[in-house]
Amino acid sequence: MSAAKPAPPSGATDPAPGPERPAGSKSGNGDRAAQVLREVSTGTFGVTFLAFVLALVIGGLLIIAVDDDVADAASYLFARPADFFTAAWSAVSEAYAALFRGAVFNYEASTVSGAIKPLTETMTAATPLIIAALGVAVGFRAGLFNIGAQGQVIMGATIAGFVGFTWNLPVGIHLLVALLGGVIAGGLWAGIAGLLKARTGAHEVIVTIMLNYVALYLLQFLLTTDAFSTGNQPKSPSVKSTAQLPLLLGDGFRLNAGFLLAILSAVFVWWLMSRSTIGFRFRAVGSNAHAARTAGMSVTATFVLVMIVSGALAGLAGATQVLGTEKFLTDGIAGSLGFDAITVALLGRSRPLGIFLAGLLYGGLNVGGRVMEVSTGTPIDIVLVIQSLVVLFIAAPPLVRAIFHLPAPRTGASKEVAA
Repeated sequence: MSAAKPAPPSGATDPAPGPERPAGSKSGNGDRAAQVLREVSTGTFGVTFLAFVLALVIGGLLIIAVDDDVADAASYLFARPADFFTAAWSAVSEAYAALFRGAVFNYEASTVSGAIKPLTETMTAATPLIIAALGVAVGFRAGLFNIGAQGQVIMGATIAGFVGFTWNLPVGIHLLVALLGGVIAGGLWAGIAGLLKARTGAHEVIVTIMLNYVALYLLQFLLTTDAFSTGNQPKSPSVKSTAQLPLLLGDGFRLNAGFLLAILSAVFVWWLMSRSTIGFRFRAVGSNAHAARTAGMSVTATFVLVMIVSGALAGLAGATQVLGTEKFLTDGIAGSLGFDAITVALLGRSRPLGIFLAGLLYGGLNVGGRVMEVSTGTPIDIVLVIQSLVVLFIAAPPLVRAIFHLPAPRTGASKEVAA
């Protein structure tokens, strides 16, 4: 019996649904995995907002639990319960107020520059997160789990930094070449995983995780060589001024043109996934690889191209980190950017606008958390718990709907919508 012919696309953006397959087939298993990924990475703004609110509430309870004043008031709770509730409210409100001052607007500052500096720091911290998360999201929407953004960020930063502190090129050209080097390095590094998956069927999760370690240890080795090291410390020379991303608000702020690159990257991913033929192919393979193959698309070539695009964006994130913020290479240049990018991609529902806003939120939590810890003594681990809870609730929309007694989504609500 011949295979059923796939239905034509609905509109200009939705990939065609695939033909039915026997349960338990290899292609069916892959399609079910892609379906789970789509359900996790898509949803409504309301559920996302409520997930964040729920995480803040639980974070507030943790703040109350670790506050010394609240503990003292709890010792005579039944004698004067008002003292306990006053201390609890004071602990939570002061902690979250400090978080706001450190991430958005410092209303206690005496100057305008001091008042807006927290927001610029949030934007600076969010820049590489947004770009790397956009790369992760491209893979997610194509049905691939690119867990190797960390290694791709490292390789992008390594090559961009090397070009930045060794080459002598004119102003403007030097920066463009360094950025391009980071993009190419990240794309090629991710392309290894894509090629292995296409040629041998190796799972991209395992390959990309292993490549993370290879990239990290390769950078650590390079920092011991004469070409990368400045001496006894594992640290490279500073990037030359001709290769540095220009500051947007002057020397008093760290915000640089990398933030503009983040905006352009979001626009590019929106166009790629929603308006281009290549993006349609990506989404078609992600929705139903079997149907895409039946329609004449090369699934293996798409796997490689998806990973190259995903890695190129992660490499650009690494380049902005070394050329705009850090100015030199260390073995911690990437921090946890690649892994945080996965969180931001999930939090942003794998959509460019959502990722942009999620990156700002995540960057603000990171920056504001340090101010909260210094100002109120609240452990910064509370912020990490909040971030983790947000991801937990985002990944489980039915749990959020059950807590807030929200109606279940309509049948077919998980259908992909153009970003």
